[in-house]
Amino acid sequence: MYQDTIAAISTPIGEGGIGIVRMSGPDARSIAQNLFDKTLSNHRIIYGHILDPESAEIIDEVLVSFMASPHTYTREDIVEINCHGGIVPLQQILALVLKGGARLAEPGEFTLRAFLNGRIDLSQAESVLDIIQSKTHASLRLAVEGLEGRLSGQIRSLRSELLSVLAYLTARIDFPEDEVEEQNAIGPVQDARAKLTNLIDTADAGMIYRHGIRTAIVGRPNVGKSSLLNRLLRESRAIVTPIPGTTRDTLEEIVNLKGVPFVLVDTAGIVKSADPVETLGIERSCKAIEHAELILLVLDTSQPLNEEDTEIIYLLECKTVLVAANKSDLTTIASLGDLTWPIIRTSTLTGDGINEFESKMVDIALGGKVTSSDAFFVTNIRHKEALQRAANHLAEVQASLEADMPDDFATIDLTAALNALGEITGETVTEDLLETIFSQFCIGK
Repeated sequence: MYQDTIAAISTPIGEGGIGIVRMSGPDARSIAQNLFDKTLSNHRIIYGHILDPESAEIIDEVLVSFMASPHTYTREDIVEINCHGGIVPLQQILALVLKGGARLAEPGEFTLRAFLNGRIDLSQAESVLDIIQSKTHASLRLAVEGLEGRLSGQIRSLRSELLSVLAYLTARIDFPEDEVEEQNAIGPVQDARAKLTNLIDTADAGMIYRHGIRTAIVGRPNVGKSSLLNRLLRESRAIVTPIPGTTRDTLEEIVNLKGVPFVLVDTAGIVKSADPVETLGIERSCKAIEHAELILLVLDTSQPLNEEDTEIIYLLECKTVLVAANKSDLTTIASLGDLTWPIIRTSTLTGDGINEFESKMVDIALGGKVTSSDAFFVTNIRHKEALQRAANHLAEVQASLEADMPDDFATIDLTAALNALGEITGETVTEDLLETIFSQFCIGK
């Protein structure tokens, strides 16, 4: 489809053991051969040197692989130059490649070409980005399943079933006087709606696996917020002292609990203060609460709840909250009977209750649903929205058929449902949508 050759650095910028300059397109081999002092061979890695064609100066000692179309990532000729992973050799080799006739690739353009050339569909292309951005083993597993086409296969099966219904209804419209063999159109539509509902129901949990759940640790000073963060991280990340108000700013870390990534935000203790620095930290704590999807409220149960605790509890009344009834290693004095949120007794000093607390965090994040290691989830908000639109259209189709309305009504919504499903795999897609999706990729992928 493309007639030009693209090139980019495909490894992160900075110092490393290896750096890769990648090319894809019809001139990839000739451009590379003009710079390389050995003869390239298909699907073989050749040792040699990259030379400046004008000065014959050696730029770097390299390994170069040439892969001929169509058995490549993009289904075009691809060359990968493996050089030393420093900024200067990478930039110099890329400059020579561009001078030789290639152009700099746009973000995600290698994967875009793989999609446009039919090697992968659109949902598989998006899974490539999910693999790169995966935060836990579970999110990686789901991304790999997406790349292998687990969602695509289900969507193609659904579209095939619905296309048969559409063909039947269209035949009844186009040939009203002919004998069109009677078929059950409502049954397949009902089955498709049920399958779509099952997929949609996995999306919220799936997006948590993909993006994580933003979690703020809040409470008044010196109740053990930073100690809880350290316990969850299994390392001393936050400074902990007996002095109240040690944390004056938000601290953010990611922890993997049973495959679910939690973006933990340790906040400054919320208390009235005349200290301008402490006040700024408290303002940031309130902002962290506003943006958090889950609040871990830490209360010191070795003391009665005071006015500061009560004000914080009031501040959180519309949030999803898990309470850490902390300092359980001491005599319990505080009464928490009026709280309606889940409460776990913990001691950040001894570690008691932390495992139970972590399990409850995961349970809340996934809505109380138990998941198996082979469970499949929709992990993309775009896919969820398309599935929901398709389900809504199929509800209209079913209503039209059950009301015995003219078939035209059903075919309009059925076509819309098929188009919505096609947006997931890329069978019905606009140029603007492609640009939006692939702009999220890094250059070189």
